[in-house]
Amino acid sequence: MANINCNKIEEAVRLILQAVGEDPNREGLLETPKRVAKMYEEVFSGLTIDPKEYFETIFSEDHEELVLVKDIPFYSMCEHHLVPFYGTAHVAYIPRNGRVAGLSKLARAVESVSRRPQLQERITSTVADTIMDTLEPHGVMVVVEAEHMCMTMRGVKKPGTKTITSAVRGVFVKDGNARSEILSYINN
Repeated sequence: MANINCNKIEEAVRLILQAVGEDPNREGLLETPKRVAKMYEEVFSGLTIDPKEYFETIFSEDHEELVLVKDIPFYSMCEHHLVPFYGTAHVAYIPRNGRVAGLSKLARAVESVSRRPQLQERITSTVADTIMDTLEPHGVMVVVEAEHMCMTMRGVKKPGTKTITSAVRGVFVKDGNARSEILSYINN
């Protein structure tokens, strides 16, 4: 994927400032285009990362029971309005044939997928599909809960509103008890 072009972002921010009636040469705004470009470079850094790379190193462990990493904080940018949404992700899987990943790798996958212009639904399914494709577990369940600034600061203006999405793969598709077990751990 292409690298982020900070010069173009700076030019665009200057144009936006002019378009809203501001003077980009005003003292308080002089460095704003550069600051916004650096921020975009950081918040869109996931564009250059394939989350599968976090699962290239796996460990062999005789464990075929639930692994859940919950309350993984993330920040993303809504691709429809380019305003933030943020929340927590919960990632669960049941290893197969001793294929386990380092726990931090689950959080890194969430972070890399969220650091692009994004939809919450896509974050949820991409993380689940990445784990299924790389670890080949018995099953994966990803639950994401987020607040979207496009609903908080504009439009309907409902602060505190949460959106919850889930992606269920493998054994969790048919096993309602297993899904309920995960949800009980997430909610406690």
